[in-house]
Formats: sequence, structure tokens, C-alpha cells
Amino acid sequence: MINHVMIGSSDIEKTKSFYNAVLGVLGAGEPMEHVNDTGQKRLFYIHDGSTFSISEPINGQPATVANGSTIGFVCRSPEQLVEFHDVAIANGGTSIEDAPGPREGNMGVMHLCYFLDPDGHKICGIHRPA
Repeated sequence: MINHVMIGSSDIEKTKSFYNAVLGVLGAGEPMEHVNDTGQKRLFYIHDGSTFSISEPINGQPATVANGSTIGFVCRSPEQLVEFHDVAIANGGTSIEDAPGPREGNMGVMHLCYFLDPDGHKICGIHRPA
């Protein structure tokens, strides 16, 4: 149902370095880069049928985060989820909420981690055992 997600960045090269490391854990390669006619750079990570994009704001205003928003990435195992989290923290992310691991809920047990990227966007790693 979702084609892509795009977030803004105030420092596109720092954000690129962060997401190259973090999304590399999930198997995503280098992003496709595009510079529009007015000079803003955009990064497109295309992997497993989804696109995660990062852009310098085209209106020239500072990038801001959306309060209450979370972007979730599927992890293949609990171990990959922990690595996803740990690589994010090692590359400038900030761990938030509980430590990575299992959570009990109405949908059974799932493994979750949460962190903020260098621009403050809330990111979630999720693994739902089969």
C-alpha cells in the first residue's frame, strides 16, 4: 500500500552516512542520488519493493520532525533487530524507549527497537516471529 516515505534532513551528507550504515544492516545498498533544478539533493534507498527517501527541504526552510510519527523497518530476526539498533546508535542515533527486545501485546510477542536519527526522526525496527 505504501510506495515510499520521505523525510527531511538539515545535513544530507551526515544523514546519508547514518542511513548507509543503518539500512545496510537490512541489505539496502547505496542510495540513488538526485539534485533538483533548484539545487536540493535527495537520496533514494530502494530495497525489497520499498523506497525510503531523504531530502533537503525544497522550500529552503530547516528540516523538522513530525511529532507523533514513527517510521518502521522490518527486520528478519531478533538478532538483526538488535544489530539495526546498535548500528544506529554507533552512527549518531539516540536510543529511546525500552531496550531492543520482545514486547507482549494483543498481537502476541514481537521484537521492537526505537531510536532517533541524527535529525530527530523516530525510527522503529520490528520483527514479528512467524
